[in-house]
Amino acid sequence: MIIVSAATGEFGRLVTDRLLDRVPAAEVAVAVRDARKADDLAARGVDVRVGDYDRPASLRFAFEGADRLLFISSPEVDSTRRMTQHRSVIAAARDAGVGTLAYTGALGADVSDEGGLADHHATERILIESGVPYIVLRHPIYSDFFINPGLRAVIESGELTSSTGGRGLNTATRADLAEAAAAVLTTADHAGTGYNFTGRLWTYRQLAAVLTELGGRAVEYREVDGDEGIMAMIGPFVRSGAFERQTEDLERVLGRPAGTLEDAVAAALEPATAGRHS
Repeated sequence: MIIVSAATGEFGRLVTDRLLDRVPAAEVAVAVRDARKADDLAARGVDVRVGDYDRPASLRFAFEGADRLLFISSPEVDSTRRMTQHRSVIAAARDAGVGTLAYTGALGADVSDEGGLADHHATERILIESGVPYIVLRHPIYSDFFINPGLRAVIESGELTSSTGGRGLNTATRADLAEAAAAVLTTADHAGTGYNFTGRLWTYRQLAAVLTELGGRAVEYREVDGDEGIMAMIGPFVRSGAFERQTEDLERVLGRPAGTLEDAVAAALEPATAGRHS
């Protein structure tokens, strides 16, 4: 049995869909906080179980019979609460006799405990010390945070700005990372492995060129000084080149190259660009 935790979240749903492409629904279960939000999965034959990160007792039963468990890290912003949740998940997996636990961590957390990597770094240490067979899927930042339907407004304005200093971003789409998780959960020889996933490197100047091509009107790129949005958190790291690291792990697990910038932009702009490229 393969069990996906937090399966009604955006990433969890993508993983569950990809699993159902690979194995019969009878071999898939989900552990969710609110079972009603998974009615559609139950209708597809998936075993829906209540497993709440804030209710440790529920997790032990939710993980029962798991040959593979995907532990999707908590989105909780309070570090103390988040680490309490993570400890509860790992303890429940150990007590339930989970065969292998795959944890969605963060790229760089194996070597750094600074800033946003601290909780992921600590969770990796707890997981290793727990004795539960594990796989760590270290994710880069999602491309979806940058490449999304909001780019339609950029095409209309004719201008794209960023404070990246021209440096590259090794983001990957949720879709590619979900497919990689499903591949790891349904194939052998991954236990004890830490995968450092990166997507194809891209820059905002390249993004402006793709928007020009797909949007059918010129989009100029302009560098700005102030960090806004997600760049308020990661701007200095981007400008230092910290997001330019590249590995072959994602391509190796997918069995194909990660999606291109053009692919991601086209998907984000649908159906707005559908008529132009039919």
